[in-house]
Amino acid sequence: MKNLMDQLNALYVKLFLSLKSEKGQGLVEYALIVVLIALAAIIAMKFLGGSVNNTFCSAGSTINAR
Repeated sequence: MKNLMDQLNALYVKLFLSLKSEKGQGLVEYALIVVLIALAAIIAMKFLGGSVNNTFCSAGSTINAR
């Protein structure tokens, strides 16, 4: 998880440095949105992963039992 955060931070810094041109500003804004969506997905998977895993295991057990 830390390695991913380091990579996202490096990407943010790299994109932030490209703010000097207006052309890069739009790219940075889109990249920040992508990073925020990725972080939200990672956090959601962290909290919901166990329940999703239990649901799939339960479904698999039901299928194997029949």
